[in-house]
Amino acid sequence: MGLFSLTQEIAIDLGTANTIIIHNDKIVIDEPSIVAIHKRTGKLMAVGHEAQRMLGRENPDIETIRPLRKGVIANFNAAEMMIRGLVAKARTKSSWFSTPSMKMVIGIPSGSTEVEIRAVRDSSEHAGGRDVYMIYEPMAAALGIGIDVLAPQGNMVVDIGGGTTEIAVISLGGIVSNKSIQVAGDDLTEDIKEHMSRVHNIKVGERTAEQIKINVGSALTELENPPEDFIVHGPNKMTALPMEVPVSYQEVSHCIEKSISKIEAAVLSALDQTPPELYADIVMNGIYLAGGGAMLRGLDKRLTDKIGIQFHIAEDPLLAVAKGTGVALKNIDAFSFLIR
Repeated sequence: MGLFSLTQEIAIDLGTANTIIIHNDKIVIDEPSIVAIHKRTGKLMAVGHEAQRMLGRENPDIETIRPLRKGVIANFNAAEMMIRGLVAKARTKSSWFSTPSMKMVIGIPSGSTEVEIRAVRDSSEHAGGRDVYMIYEPMAAALGIGIDVLAPQGNMVVDIGGGTTEIAVISLGGIVSNKSIQVAGDDLTEDIKEHMSRVHNIKVGERTAEQIKINVGSALTELENPPEDFIVHGPNKMTALPMEVPVSYQEVSHCIEKSISKIEAAVLSALDQTPPELYADIVMNGIYLAGGGAMLRGLDKRLTDKIGIQFHIAEDPLLAVAKGTGVALKNIDAFSFLIR
């Protein structure tokens, strides 16, 4: 597409935790899905990384908002501001001229209702999208992983994002069976926050709990290459005096056990709904893990041992949906039947 094209084309992975924007096959934005708004004026103060740095440090005049919760828009106005702000950032980074029209392809959860889809579409149109298309995240993840989604063969994708876990069986360009549950990365973070408060009597915020998950998060109590304990600093709940608590991966494994078990149960439920011929294909091909949750230590091994089917982690799990959305954008005519 030329520099002076009247319509710019962008692909967006509108995630609960992070939003990724692709333009001309390049990732131009990969930032947290957070906005900071001035309470009195309603003016956008910051978006993405800048807003994340304000999280937990706001003064009474500033509110930080995550517009998406559990994979859907929870705050319509903030979502529109976020999309508009991140698209403006993308313009400056990729040096494209401000044009009155944009073609957008956006990844959405497979369990989205018509009302939720309408909310995403409206937010995107108000943020400058002329032609707005939607693609289900598991389908986008499959395209991003490199699966031939048009083949007469069953493939299962498990996309563990921030707000939802999307599980889908794909064959002949369609989703044969799917399961979408609102248990994902945010729930693991919340499990860790609750555990630190209950067991260690220490207050930790969302960002600290996220750091614990990244540094020592594990789905297994025994790992071949265990990480070192992560040192957490924070105030004692009772005395407000500073505390220092070492956290091991075994401890985190125990505290996120219930949430991981729910993801396991959802995968088994999706397999139960799968036609026998496609089930046989999945046993042969294995199951693909995508999304940030796929990076949890030991998760692939745990699921493989539990279910008896080999689980493969996507080459770049965090970017699988975004890359697939970009593939759909480039081949919008060929994949038109995949896009809403």
